[in-house]
Amino acid sequence: MTTFTFAPATRETARARIGLQGPGGSGKTKTALRMAEKLANGGEIGVVDTERGSALKYAPVPGRPDIEAHEFRHLPMAFCSPENLIAAVKAAEEARIAVLIIDSWSHFWAGKGGLLARVDQEAKKPGHYGGSYTAWAPVNDLEQDMLDVLLNFPGHVIVTMRTKNDYEMEGKKVTKVGVKTVQREGAEYEFDVVIDMIAGTGTVTKTRYTALDGVSVHHPGEDFAEAILEQLGQGVDPVQVIVDQLTADGLTYDRALELHQQANNRRLLGADLLHPKTGQPAKLGNVIKEYGQAVKPVTTGVTGTPSSPPTGQPTGTEHTDPSAHSAAHAEASAPAVRQTTPPAAAAQDQGPAPVTAPQMRMMHALFNALDVKGREGRLHATSLIVGRPVGSANELTLEEAKTLLDTLSAYGERENAPDEFAAMVQGLEDEARRAAADQQTAA
Repeated sequence: MTTFTFAPATRETARARIGLQGPGGSGKTKTALRMAEKLANGGEIGVVDTERGSALKYAPVPGRPDIEAHEFRHLPMAFCSPENLIAAVKAAEEARIAVLIIDSWSHFWAGKGGLLARVDQEAKKPGHYGGSYTAWAPVNDLEQDMLDVLLNFPGHVIVTMRTKNDYEMEGKKVTKVGVKTVQREGAEYEFDVVIDMIAGTGTVTKTRYTALDGVSVHHPGEDFAEAILEQLGQGVDPVQVIVDQLTADGLTYDRALELHQQANNRRLLGADLLHPKTGQPAKLGNVIKEYGQAVKPVTTGVTGTPSSPPTGQPTGTEHTDPSAHSAAHAEASAPAVRQTTPPAAAAQDQGPAPVTAPQMRMMHALFNALDVKGREGRLHATSLIVGRPVGSANELTLEEAKTLLDTLSAYGERENAPDEFAAMVQGLEDEARRAAADQQTAA
């Protein structure tokens, strides 16, 4: 009988899954590239271009650094079959692309070689009965394979989707009822954030992050991507979690086996990292094996030689105790949710407690209520209120976040909240300048 175990829930560092939808010319490609530059954090950006090379209009012009441009790796695609997208995503993974842009994802639904074309193709096969209705069965499987590969991509993903006007007819009267995305109905639910683009302005119409719900931004870019990163950045790196447990005092060979199995289940054995001791580039699987060998008993009753690497799989009489396996299974299958304090920091109790995810969401909401929209303005106000330079909301301590939230909440309740808050910030800035001038005079 299979035993199911509920384990404490944690959320590992996630990757953004963003959908940009809008009519042609609404700014989807440009917005995707601007956001990708922040999300990539210096890494490579890759664009799967189904729009006949339209993304190249934003590429650098040789000898013209004065022209605004974005650096990215380009993959044109004319035949938009699920198999081709799967191959492209795997190639991006091998190339270590940090942010993958699919421009546009709509073509894999309604373009040449797309899912709708595949349904027609299946329906016309000799011996096929039932028309397009029964032809969907194999195509649904293909679509699921495509979605699995795309959503499991180890980097950030941005897809663009076209929209078209949707109408209803009542008698002889035609009424416009909104816009319809050129993609399977409900496709937007695969993404964490969906932004509707109209004439360069983006409005969040679907999100898993309360702080972003309903936000409208003209030309979304770095600031908006930063807001998404702040929502994602409250988790912990899954590779670092394993390394922390691997390097902790009291590691046993059984525990190394469990960690190897855990990494294997999460497909992390090939993950890159710096070796905990040497600082040299290494693979997680090899590091686990090295640490496991270091604590392996000379006589264990295990089939095989003492130099055999841990595999996480029982052989012979190696692990007949079911408790070890159930513990490994429970860790490997634990559902992922937010964890605000990395295990190593919590265990060692080093440094002040960091800002929490609920605090971060509240900051965004209060700043919006006070009409402080831009990232620079928010960080400037934050630095003045907490009394030190702050480059990102993630740098705040728990106590600093409380101070900031108390201040924002107090001003948010006033009749002319935005104006009074702006005046307060200006007063703090003037006071800081006077203090700096006094110090310079005294020196």
